[in-house]
Amino acid sequence: MSTVEGDLLHTVEAGSISASRRFWGRTALWLSAISFIASFVLQAFHELGWTSWGFENWRPVLYAYFLWAAVLCITRVVIYGETGKKALFVLPAALFVVSMVVFPLLFALWIGFSDWNLASSAGRRFNGLDNVRRMISDPFYANALLNMILYCLAIAVEYAIAFGLALLLNQEIVARKFWRVTFLVPLMLSPVAVSWMVGKSMLETRFGPVARFARWLGWENPSFFGDPLTARLSIIIMDAWTFIPFMMIMLLAGLQALSKEVLEAAEVDGATKWQRFWQVIFPLMLPVSVTTVMIRIIFKLKLADIIITVTAGGPGGATDSVTSFIYREYRDRSNVGYGTLLALVYLVIIVFGMTMLMKISDRIVKRMTGRL
Repeated sequence: MSTVEGDLLHTVEAGSISASRRFWGRTALWLSAISFIASFVLQAFHELGWTSWGFENWRPVLYAYFLWAAVLCITRVVIYGETGKKALFVLPAALFVVSMVVFPLLFALWIGFSDWNLASSAGRRFNGLDNVRRMISDPFYANALLNMILYCLAIAVEYAIAFGLALLLNQEIVARKFWRVTFLVPLMLSPVAVSWMVGKSMLETRFGPVARFARWLGWENPSFFGDPLTARLSIIIMDAWTFIPFMMIMLLAGLQALSKEVLEAAEVDGATKWQRFWQVIFPLMLPVSVTTVMIRIIFKLKLADIIITVTAGGPGGATDSVTSFIYREYRDRSNVGYGTLLALVYLVIIVFGMTMLMKISDRIVKRMTGRL
């Protein structure tokens, strides 16, 4: 029996591939790539109005991409043999990510630099940097960005409360399991349910129990969402009430994972409770704390449902987050082009801000843990 006949996997080494096979493989790959690039450029010129040649939509370009992707996977094996088979473990997944992430992002950029109002019969048209100029001079978008800074700064207070609750529930207290489940109840509720239960019911100006109690205390006309400052505080409190249990449970898990020997050694050395917390527990909890705060910031940056349900951004856009403002640009004004540009700019701000924050927090953690 020959070597090839005994090879049940049909292994083809790169050295045994003929020159003609490589040539036809590369030719097929280049032809599919040229067809994809040509269809993409042709459709782009057609959308910009530079040529009358083009397709009715971008679907043929998508088909050309799928063709190129299939040919790319096949020619990896045709040209490189066994090495090409190894690439097939990763290549299809990478191409799928490109089609589901990169293409929608490029299409969003395309929409972001166009005037596309769904309420207009004119349809979509390219308007260059008009949306950018409008965004720079838009006071409501600037106010939404400022609100997001204030909302994120409130996480420091949420973290302190969550850490205190985690320390309390980590002690040997009466009915500890009951209190742990009780404190997790707000996390089990939907933010929309919290909005109706608290914002629309308990904080209702005329008949809400909180408003009645405020009048009993002497507040003549309690309005939790009529004043900009009070409205922001009310939104912060409702959102904090929902997510503090999430931070608490993560910090509690970190506390339970701490080495008891280290804590006992600090107690034997005569350290007070405050010294044990500030010099031992808090530095050891920094990695967990940073992870908890980072995840909380990500949730905070998406804050929209409570604002949309309770205040709809009011009064006068005072409580708007960036997400709720973009949502109202789409829903109320049907301004797809401008709303898409705002979302892209917000994405860039989030990526840059989170990257810088992670670098700074990593340095702080290394410095604090290095002192132990």
